[in-house]
Amino acid sequence: MHASSAAPAADLHLSDDDLRFLAKIVHQASGIVIRDNKSAMTRGRLVRRVKALGLNSLADYMALLRGPALDREMPELLNAVTTNHTSFFRERHHFDQLANETLPALLARNPQRLRIWSAACSSGEEPYSIAAILHRALRAHPSCDARILATDLDTEIVARASAAEYADDVIARAPPDLKPLLGTVPSGRAGHQVINPALRKLVTCRQLNLLEPWPFQGPFDVIFCRNVMIYFDPPTKRTLVDRFADMLASHGTLFIGHSESLGPSHARLRIAGRTAYTLIGRHDA
Repeated sequence: MHASSAAPAADLHLSDDDLRFLAKIVHQASGIVIRDNKSAMTRGRLVRRVKALGLNSLADYMALLRGPALDREMPELLNAVTTNHTSFFRERHHFDQLANETLPALLARNPQRLRIWSAACSSGEEPYSIAAILHRALRAHPSCDARILATDLDTEIVARASAAEYADDVIARAPPDLKPLLGTVPSGRAGHQVINPALRKLVTCRQLNLLEPWPFQGPFDVIFCRNVMIYFDPPTKRTLVDRFADMLASHGTLFIGHSESLGPSHARLRIAGRTAYTLIGRHDA
């Protein structure tokens, strides 16, 4: 018999000590909690880094993380463990509220400036969905300077958001009545489409770690931070919500994910819709 020439599979074994170390450094860097019941999924996600670096095992990768290369490797590690699940107009009720209540109230003030933040934009479906609703609303307010900031921890996913190119089947899953608002056209790649340039002009994509200092002052009229805080522990979540409250304009709205909650009460925010909140003492004058 002849020996196989195929490369050996990477060794996926990690010690409990390595898993605890991994969870610690990821939490310190990003606030993400790697729970014990997600250890198998985490190991699977790290395989691509083992292969990319030409290592033989996850143990070798953990040895690299324990050494001086940690700072250089950390962005790639965070990219690997970050969950990116999204779709156009996901959680439709938020976009209905944005279209029918939030934006009409904001634009009735005849603002010269309007700012929206998609604080966990993933591959861009959320901010371009926001842009589609906003672009339609701005037809009656052409002088309003409106902008959407789209940020995410994952550098690779932010690059995809900036490209604004999506597979045909991704576009096809958008709600039929809202899909035309995206104004997509075929791209130079078969089976892919790009978002309407008018929407792309509204959106600026940037990499941002929500736990680090934010390089902007706000205020934002609307903040979307959905399906992210489920990965944080309670102290991190409370701190983040307080920072969002600091960034909201007095008439602003914070949207969080359908499975997330601020608890029975929050000192600074009150319920304003289905997983939507405004500042207590909000005024529309």
